[in-house]
Amino acid sequence: MNFEPSRAKALDRLESFVENNLAEYSKLRNFDFGPDKRSNVSCLSPYITHGIVNEQEIIKKSLGKFSFSKNEKFIQEVLWRTYWKGWLELRPNVWSDYLTELIKIKENLKNNQNYKNAIEGKTKIDCFNQWVIELKENNYLHNHTRMWFASIWIFTLELPWQLGAEFFMQHLYDGDAASNTLGWRWVAGVQTQGKHYLASEWNIKKFTTNRFNNIKLNEKAPPKVSEKTYSIIKQDFSNPQNIEDKSLLIFDNNLSFEITDFQNYKFKKIYLISNENNNRSIKLSEKVVRFKSLLIEDQEQRLKAKSIDYEVVNISKIKDIQNCYGLYPSVGENLDYLNLNSSKITFLYRKLDQYSWQYCNKGFFNFKNYIPKIISTFN
Repeated sequence: MNFEPSRAKALDRLESFVENNLAEYSKLRNFDFGPDKRSNVSCLSPYITHGIVNEQEIIKKSLGKFSFSKNEKFIQEVLWRTYWKGWLELRPNVWSDYLTELIKIKENLKNNQNYKNAIEGKTKIDCFNQWVIELKENNYLHNHTRMWFASIWIFTLELPWQLGAEFFMQHLYDGDAASNTLGWRWVAGVQTQGKHYLASEWNIKKFTTNRFNNIKLNEKAPPKVSEKTYSIIKQDFSNPQNIEDKSLLIFDNNLSFEITDFQNYKFKKIYLISNENNNRSIKLSEKVVRFKSLLIEDQEQRLKAKSIDYEVVNISKIKDIQNCYGLYPSVGENLDYLNLNSSKITFLYRKLDQYSWQYCNKGFFNFKNYIPKIISTFN
């Protein structure tokens, strides 16, 4: 597994996947053949997370190859991330409550040997230990494996889901507040109350083609229970009618200005915003921090090639920038910092998000019904 921090490489990966592997995606997508055999999935998520390529590009490319009916499962998986983001935008307290709970749990379990064994890959479950190594080495796990991993963490190792979500965020190149936090909540059974995901030995054996044996799991654990419920908070995701001649802030979720909805506007200057660990609640691994830094450098080179005036600025220096817009960073660490430091910025929202998030008020199966409508609107 090698995720080169480059839009050009991301586009190469998209092209290769669509031409060579998309046809078999629905049939093979749930199989984890190992870190060196990933052709059955696109492996584009680290690039989508950072806006290096976007959902519309990927869907347009796939529909250029096959019809919607043949592409439906792949397109659904691409838009899961859009759905999770929209769901969290309508209930941002889920994220803030998670961080509050995480602080308390970490203090209580900081010397817990079971937790230490889990993050060091020293449990009695071989497949889990292998996945810990893979996560740290490749900063990526197959989606099906993430579900197994989270289930084992919560129900067999009996560790809080909040710590597992933090562990993923620290090491995943594609970690984002919405997909990661809500995915772990879903496995635990608190996202959809009473419905959890239990990993089983037969399922792991089948979809790893018997790479692991003697997998002893708790396959009868009840779902976790949360007394908290979250009502939808009405939000305004509208853009200003007239985007004036101001500067633009770009955070690490939109690192391809040339494919944004605002590429044709004349901004005075573009500021690429970096966010170091000292400003984060969840401290990222050195490799993830480096990956983000290299993606910013790649965007720099592309801006430079188009003679666009730009500057890389630490998020702590935003207060010194006057008269600016910001591409919306979504619920997460960047937005937390801006809110905590009273940074008054007018945000610009993607058209895809503005349109799609209205359908994120319920579960994904409801959202799924609107996918053809979303696609026809943007393709």
